[in-house]
Amino acid sequence: MNAFLAVVAILGVSASGPLMAGTAAPALAIAFWRNAAGTLVLAPFALTRNRGELFTQTRRGWLTTAFAGAMLAAHFATWVSALKLTTVAAATALVTTQLVWVVLIDRLRGIRTTRSVLLGMALSVAGVFVISGVDFTISTRALTGDLLAIAGGLFAALYLMAGSEIRESWSTTAYTFTCYGVCAVLLALVCLVGGVGLGGFSTKTWLLIAAVTVSAQLLGHSLLNHLLAVMSPGLISLLLLLEVPGAALLAGIFLDQTPPAGIYLGLALILSGLVVVVVRRPAPDVVLAE
Repeated sequence: MNAFLAVVAILGVSASGPLMAGTAAPALAIAFWRNAAGTLVLAPFALTRNRGELFTQTRRGWLTTAFAGAMLAAHFATWVSALKLTTVAAATALVTTQLVWVVLIDRLRGIRTTRSVLLGMALSVAGVFVISGVDFTISTRALTGDLLAIAGGLFAALYLMAGSEIRESWSTTAYTFTCYGVCAVLLALVCLVGGVGLGGFSTKTWLLIAAVTVSAQLLGHSLLNHLLAVMSPGLISLLLLLEVPGAALLAGIFLDQTPPAGIYLGLALILSGLVVVVVRRPAPDVVLAE
């Protein structure tokens, strides 16, 4: 049963990129509705069963959660925008470099890194250069999407690190509800200031937005959170890497995207490097953002 749930979870997160890329709505609007819907789904549980946590949290806890929510908003804004500019395969591969960013931030904090982890990082960075180089020969639009995806990985890393700190005092439900809520509010403000429409979409577009929420939030990361009770964080991190080839495959089938061969070479280098990083680096607590 756990193996079946893992397969369903990977298919759920893999469908996220292709669905958002194929949704005829502004990237910021998609990011807002996905997080707003997630907040509404969690509200009945967080405001009843976990209400005590919300009223007893410290000032530092609220500030850390607000920072995590802001980083999550920046992550979704950049990554969903990247999906609109470059291929799903490239955007999904590049955003997974969040693990590389986590290691780099740890180094800045004085945390030592083994040579094998550094080798894995080098492989992943080489893959980034390969993908960006290929996209540069295609169009500046695709290269812009690559840069946004890399930025999305950085923001995801900052979100993960803030989340690992606050999760020491908050339950999953209370933290996720609050973080998603902050994220949704910030994205709504950005849409308001930037004049990005949040409505007036076709029925098909609304159904695709709902499908993103169900696939990524309910069938994807919620199941992976459940599996953390019976699987190690390292194994979950490895399973999450399967999102990259899964998303590329689904994009090829449903969006008719066939990236150049160089993209797949870069994808292979990134994944190979990240596998080394995950296996050789002590596994931190997994806080799932996608």
